[in-house]
Amino acid sequence: MQHAVLARSGRSNPPPFLRLVAHPVRWRLLQELVHSDRAVAELTDLLVAPQSLVSYHLGQLRAGELVSMRRSSADRRDSYYRVDLARCGELFQAAGGALHPGLRLVPAPTASQSSGPRRSRRRQRVLFLCTGNSARSQMAEALLHHHSEGSVAAASAGSNPKPLHPNAVRAMTRRGIDIGANRTKHLDEFVSERFDVVITLCDRVREVCPELPSHPELVHWSMPDPALEGPTDRASYPAFERTTADIDTRIRHLLPVLAATDHLEVQP
Repeated sequence: MQHAVLARSGRSNPPPFLRLVAHPVRWRLLQELVHSDRAVAELTDLLVAPQSLVSYHLGQLRAGELVSMRRSSADRRDSYYRVDLARCGELFQAAGGALHPGLRLVPAPTASQSSGPRRSRRRQRVLFLCTGNSARSQMAEALLHHHSEGSVAAASAGSNPKPLHPNAVRAMTRRGIDIGANRTKHLDEFVSERFDVVITLCDRVREVCPELPSHPELVHWSMPDPALEGPTDRASYPAFERTTADIDTRIRHLLPVLAATDHLEVQP
């Protein structure tokens, strides 16, 4: 009897996070946004729902600080929505612990942490694209190689390559990764190669990305160009630090997805 009274005394309402994401439309929106940043028009097509309904629930997710929005750098009339994966992860973990301490979730293993034999599996190949291949895509390539410990093959290119930006080199050096000797490449170099995933980090390059013959999965990460954040390299450097941190977070959440979708080698 005493145990039952103690158990009942600790009851409380479900965490607001669970009530927010439990709505079917908001759950579908999150499922789409964890895959790729998307515009409202894309989300209405994917959900087969009126734009007013989609916009309302996106507003609810923004109010809960699970989703954010930024204007497209390709078409300022459009906006891209993205999910805050780090915050969602923290809230999911806390929600499990609110029900029972033993239910607090732990992060899934990354590709480099997965146990078991991998002899029959091949490395997945990921291509990162931005306009100049001078910063965002270069940093993403290096961070994926670093965090996967080489278990994922990463490459990067641009639709209009420019020299490697010195601030990209500085920001990566602060994380112990040297990209100073990297060269920038045109995406034409890779159109005939096989990739499992192609990730665009620039709204403009998404518009011109060709259809690759290997039919990779297409993902978009809508990120502003940090080089445009200040009149000088010195003034724009903080933007490179923020961009590096953003890409780093996305790469860490990409790895469990890649680990869960390893491809078997085709045996002769």
